[in-house]
Amino acid sequence: MTDSKITLRKTLIIASLFFGMLFGAGNLIFPVHLGQLAGNNWIQASGGFLTSSVLLPLMALFALSISRANGIYDLAKPIGGFAASAFLLLVHATIGPLCATPRTATVPFEIGFAPYMPKGMQGWGLLIFTAIFFLIVYFLSVTEANITDLIGKILNPVFLIMLFLIFLLAFIHPLGSAKTVTFTADYSNSSMAYTNGFLQGYNTMDALASLIFGITVITSIKALGIKKPKNVSIAMAKSGLWGMAGIAIIYICLIWLGATSLHQFKIGANGGTTLSQISHYYMGTVGNALLATLTTITCLSTAMGLVVAFAQDFNERFPKISYKVFLTANCLLSFIFANLGLDQIIAWSKPILMFLYPIAISLIILGILSPLFKRDAIVYKTTCYLTVIPAIFDLFNAMPPVLRDTSWAQAIIKFAQNHLPMYDLGFSWISFSAVGLIIGLIIHFTKKEKTIDNK
Repeated sequence: MTDSKITLRKTLIIASLFFGMLFGAGNLIFPVHLGQLAGNNWIQASGGFLTSSVLLPLMALFALSISRANGIYDLAKPIGGFAASAFLLLVHATIGPLCATPRTATVPFEIGFAPYMPKGMQGWGLLIFTAIFFLIVYFLSVTEANITDLIGKILNPVFLIMLFLIFLLAFIHPLGSAKTVTFTADYSNSSMAYTNGFLQGYNTMDALASLIFGITVITSIKALGIKKPKNVSIAMAKSGLWGMAGIAIIYICLIWLGATSLHQFKIGANGGTTLSQISHYYMGTVGNALLATLTTITCLSTAMGLVVAFAQDFNERFPKISYKVFLTANCLLSFIFANLGLDQIIAWSKPILMFLYPIAISLIILGILSPLFKRDAIVYKTTCYLTVIPAIFDLFNAMPPVLRDTSWAQAIIKFAQNHLPMYDLGFSWISFSAVGLIIGLIIHFTKKEKTIDNK
């Protein structure tokens, strides 16, 4: 049986699916907040942000395509079965019920509904909203085959039209010039703006999500009649380019919007507050209703992608437990953690991301380079195991003040500051990863030469 042709229409459908699953809660609020923090250095900050939130997710798709890995576990398998399973569990817990999935419900509530409720009623309001939200997510995700149609053909176009209206009004009547606003201390020069923009991109969790969504994208591509591994890889790469290009354009607009908003508003606690203010500035109460609808739709589509990918991945790893059981468990846990509130979710996700991202980046680069060393496990192990060391120290540095300010945490941080290069910048892992990669490649090619000599 021959493969179906990779048409432009099919490419755009999968690109729209990928876009819809990635673009959610953090993708709306973090770029706007970054624009406010960076001020007139917003372009340099955008460069860093796009590197970690657009280029890395795209590289993750390429890593899955090039290595022919069928998901995150398969990509990490060369580091060892136990380590790959641990990484899978940690990433899924972060992207799933602990951080990202609960955030898809709390963000639309915080910026679209909470401002219009009495303080004493917000707890009950959040409880009711998140219960309805995750019930909808569950029922829409129960049939796996529906996800392409629901996200790619219905929710995305509605979301894009709404977002376009806000951008159009902002471009016609700008809040002010981005060139004349001031920046915060962490963005006082081009290099600082770039590096801090890069780290802010971690908050979107898009690189981790790309690794997880790989199996969902692959399943959807095959459902369109594209079966051969080579053709699946080509379709995934093409769709990824289209989807991430769309996300990049929206990010730049949101960051610019955040920078220009400083002419009218103070720096908000998060980008959601600023978006709400901008919508009200241009369209009054209608604008706030539009924003509430927009964030709910985009977060709903992202939540669907997250819970489906979670259930598919774990059902594949543990086939005795059904897809529906994993789906139900994820929705229930996400509902529970969502009721801790947005601020708590963001605060506790940062240290986890500072630990996971260096390992994920290392695996992505290894996946892309894997044809060079025939996916030799020794290269994976030396690179990833060395990367774990600075990643642990980065975790301590990013902990909430209640833990970071303790004497034992400060002692660990002080040691890292004195001995790990670029630790204060959050990039101490780079030198460890590079050394691990070089050592692994030397061992690989040395073994290869010995094998040839013995023959």
